[in-house]
Amino acid sequence: WKAPDGPRSEQPAGRGADAIRRGLTLVLLTAFAVVAMPVAAGRIPPPEASPETVILLHGLGRGPASTRILGDRLEAEGYRTVAIGYPSTSEPPAALVRHLKQEVDACCAADSPLHFVGFSLGGLLVRAAYGEAPPDGIGRVVFVGPPHAGSELVDEFGGWKFFQWLGPTAAALGTGPDSFPNQLPAPQFPYGVIAGTRENPVGKHLIEGESDGTVALHSARLPGATDFITVERSHSFLLRSESVAAETAHFLRHGRFSEEANRP
Repeated sequence: WKAPDGPRSEQPAGRGADAIRRGLTLVLLTAFAVVAMPVAAGRIPPPEASPETVILLHGLGRGPASTRILGDRLEAEGYRTVAIGYPSTSEPPAALVRHLKQEVDACCAADSPLHFVGFSLGGLLVRAAYGEAPPDGIGRVVFVGPPHAGSELVDEFGGWKFFQWLGPTAAALGTGPDSFPNQLPAPQFPYGVIAGTRENPVGKHLIEGESDGTVALHSARLPGATDFITVERSHSFLLRSESVAAETAHFLRHGRFSEEANRP
């Protein structure tokens, strides 16, 4: 090997050949990187799966805002939540059921699976709307504090004047055989039940057995449930419970509550 304008190099011939090979290798690797970069940059990652939708339904005399804490916690678990309101204190049960169906059709008719979480009266409306003939896309349902067999408090106070402001649906939530909850068909979709067990002074004296102060434990039960658990919360604070949110998310994902849950 000879330098262009200088004397003969003292470097051995073999070493010069190695330098040439290294140089060619570097050029080839650089060229490959330049060609490959646009291909890698143009690669489109697979689309993420859309989050499953959960319809949240409040209870008697409440509104969608009462489900916000639960909704935030479910969204942190990867779900999309839709809180639906309904005029619980001004319309009879049949009108509330029609209202629910219209709202669900308007927001989520194409969503599949479509889950429901119904608190108290909200759970009864899910049963009335979809229990006997559930749509093809229905997923799992969690009833929270549901008066499936009615409430003794309605039996006790339903005839009082102050109770009338709660409307015609409230008056239909007693424990008699002709009450709204006791006329509902057995649900034909998978469901779990979360019941409260923290009583209050009123409920303790008027409700037989354990209760959440408003709904008896035996009334929350419903034959055919996939799972049934209790949490130590009163009726009014069930939706604010971290345990209720965690167990609800677990049921929606796995079809059962967690192994650590309390099963009476």
